[in-house]
Amino acid sequence: MTKEDWTGRTLELEVGAVAHGGHCVSRVDGRVVFVRHALPGELVLAEVTEDNGGSFCRADAVRVVRPVPERVEPPCPLAAPGMCGGCDWQHATPEFQRELKGRIVSEQLQRLAGIERDVKVEELPGGPLHWRSRVRLVADADGHAGLRAHHSHQVIPLDECLITVAGALDEVLARKWRPGSEMEVTMDVEKKTHVRELSTVRGKVRARQLSGGHALQHAAGRDWRVDAHGFWQVHPAGADTLAALVAEWAEAPKGGRAWDLYAGVGLFASVLADQVGPDGHVLAIESGRRAVVDGETNLKDMPQVHWRNGRVEHMLSEAAKPVDVVVLDPPRKGAGKAVVESIVEGSPDRIVYVACDPAALARDIAIFAQHGYALADLRAFDAFPMTQHVETVALLQ
Repeated sequence: MTKEDWTGRTLELEVGAVAHGGHCVSRVDGRVVFVRHALPGELVLAEVTEDNGGSFCRADAVRVVRPVPERVEPPCPLAAPGMCGGCDWQHATPEFQRELKGRIVSEQLQRLAGIERDVKVEELPGGPLHWRSRVRLVADADGHAGLRAHHSHQVIPLDECLITVAGALDEVLARKWRPGSEMEVTMDVEKKTHVRELSTVRGKVRARQLSGGHALQHAAGRDWRVDAHGFWQVHPAGADTLAALVAEWAEAPKGGRAWDLYAGVGLFASVLADQVGPDGHVLAIESGRRAVVDGETNLKDMPQVHWRNGRVEHMLSEAAKPVDVVVLDPPRKGAGKAVVESIVEGSPDRIVYVACDPAALARDIAIFAQHGYALADLRAFDAFPMTQHVETVALLQ
């Protein structure tokens, strides 16, 4: 029997718990409804935006009948149903946003790793607006730059973006672009804006640098000259905050051996190199060739850092073992079973895991637990205010 398609239907919902993904959970007629633009405890009217006929559907709260005290007016008018998908929680106070994110990390740890732990998400300096130093925009059919709507290819043109560093988008928003092209924008520590245009011609993506290209960043007591569009923490305080915590938890011994996995340009490798000293050994593994080149250049004063360009799961099979400390900062999908087991083969005393996705972190922690590594400490940071995202760092021993 085919289920009725609820798309376009308006439902009156009692909003339940927050869920991973920037929405809350409600239930109607035995089905789960994932509701955006709502907060736990509210009564809302929600319009169903997506229904694939399964056990759940998605909806936007279009009217709040009974708000909770933590609700506020979003500072950006585009943070609304059917509009820009860049932010998830502008309708909540910053303090409540952090509380919601803490609940999500706790829920993922409990559900996926069997760990009961209350998590407090810590605020970074600078406040909830004007923090985003890197953004990718797309041009609509009229050539205006904007961001996509949630779960949609629709482009919402922008006059400004309140979470982006002030002035970073002025150049891009002031002109028209080839429809469908994408613009990568970075503002570095010197307040210099770097713009690259990506366009698809005959199925091939072509990149054209329009301004800048080599960004100056500062973290861990060092200046870094890096590819402006390569990986670097989006929040201006993110890199320094994470490097300081890695330094505190890694405790790599003098003359010891350490691994920095998914090393990027070597931010954490520099911290580990300081700890092991000139007689130690830091293996930095990174799949991006440009990042490795930048890392080798920036850390040329640290010959104890040895770079390998390739996939972590392949490179670790050749790594010298045992190892004293491992730091890893994998992509959003996490490290996975093969990488975790390769790390365990090195018998590290301590593992510092930096994660941008709490579900992936919890899954990997569960795998580490099967090999005798327990969660010793955990901290979480609101490195992406107004959005669903949270940066979490775990210490395993």
